Amino acid sequence: MKQSRTSRTISYTIVLLMLALYVFPLFYLFNVSMKTQTEYLLNPVALTEGIRLENFAEAWTKGSFSQYMWNSVLYTGMSTLLTLILSIFAAFPLARRYVKFSTLIYIFFLISMYLPNPLIPQFSLINQLGLYNTQTGYILLKTTGTGIAFLMFVGYIKSVSRELDEAAAMDGCGYTRYLFTILVPLMKPILATGIILTAIGVWNDIIGPTIYLSDPNYQPVTKGLFTFYGQYMNNWPLLACGILIVTLPLVVLYVALQRFIVGGAMAGAVKS
Repeated sequence: MKQSRTSRTISYTIVLLMLALYVFPLFYLFNVSMKTQTEYLLNPVALTEGIRLENFAEAWTKGSFSQYMWNSVLYTGMSTLLTLILSIFAAFPLARRYVKFSTLIYIFFLISMYLPNPLIPQFSLINQLGLYNTQTGYILLKTTGTGIAFLMFVGYIKSVSRELDEAAAMDGCGYTRYLFTILVPLMKPILATGIILTAIGVWNDIIGPTIYLSDPNYQPVTKGLFTFYGQYMNNWPLLACGILIVTLPLVVLYVALQRFIVGGAMAGAVKS
């Protein structure tokens, strides 16, 4: 497709503006993390006078990130895994209409995404079940909300040929075996997206741990950011380091999974 010079200029301008909107906050955050507290107070927007990587080591120690990091890895890993498994088991029969009132059930799932989070009933239920201030209770709490992953799975499974179901049934393939040996490998692109979205929601959660986890030994990595808030003054350079430390694992996860997302988009873009 041919493009005129004007249209190309407009396209590149829009792309550069969008890039600046995303990159500039990251650059400013990194710039602040390289400053001392005095340097930041004198001029918050000025460029740093030097590279101080020791700020990250100090932030790691003061924020107790070594303790919190493993808790977040546990919560995020288990919650994401269980959420994806539940979403697959729920999405497949609804997408194939193997259950009655599948459309109505799907609508209820869709409506639930727009309802406010029922914190008071959840807290009461967790407390009555004896799961308050337990890692198991928090993982189960984060697993129950399948969220957008379930809706994406339903739409993706609808695009998979129903003939695969019939062929697998004729060959004697069981229900669970079919899901995990045939369907799941076909869902790699959408699974990668579901993993990223679910992991971001669990990893960045700060309200849930504050309410349901009172023991400091069970707190996730986001709790470490509160260390740099004081009653009279905040340590902004170390807080910026802490934010970058919290963000880095999600960036690594996205880099590791982005090839599946891009590969899935390219595979479905052109029909042979």
